[in-house]
Amino acid sequence: MATPTKKPSGKQAAVRDRILLQAKRHLFSFGYSAFTMDKLAGELGMSKKTLYVHFPNKDAIIISTIDRFAAGVRTEVDEILLQLHVSFIEKLRGFALMMIKRLGHIRPEILRDIQRSAPHIYEHIGEARSASISYTFGRFIEEGQIGGSVRDDMNPTFAGQFYMHAMQGMMNPTTLERLKLTPAQTFDQAIRIFYTGLLTPKGRKEYEKNFPH
Repeated sequence: MATPTKKPSGKQAAVRDRILLQAKRHLFSFGYSAFTMDKLAGELGMSKKTLYVHFPNKDAIIISTIDRFAAGVRTEVDEILLQLHVSFIEKLRGFALMMIKRLGHIRPEILRDIQRSAPHIYEHIGEARSASISYTFGRFIEEGQIGGSVRDDMNPTFAGQFYMHAMQGMMNPTTLERLKLTPAQTFDQAIRIFYTGLLTPKGRKEYEKNFPH
């Protein structure tokens, strides 16, 4: 019989959260290749032994950081969509601003470094991105259709998959470098193009008011 996984105590969870928060800052500042347990421990003011109590290696920390980032996006999306007395376009704007802020720390060269040095982690990023886009855009499109802001002849699942595949290509380091765009700039332009084609006349009018050029 398998032994049930022991849930970490409040203190252990707090230490783990602190490690992941600093790991995200460290990764986005220096990249994967320069990420070491020694440097991270020094920044945290804790021993490497303590780090290894919570994570077996740096890859485990980075993967947990990616998962935490994706979970945070889904949580914020849930909070945005649950807002009462807020129009669909205002929710869409809130989502766009949230994502631009979150992606603002990620530079194309960081993604390139991960792609070259740790392809398994780069693949994990792609999987996390796909799951987040499928979860997010399907829900936004359905809500927009209910409120009459998004065309009702558009299949939410198809639209979400279409956007997901488009963003996977656009977020490729080679594409970002060729276009000289950051992930945040790419997301901003992509969401404008994507939703402009989905909106009804009513939705477009409100969109133009909330998303000025």
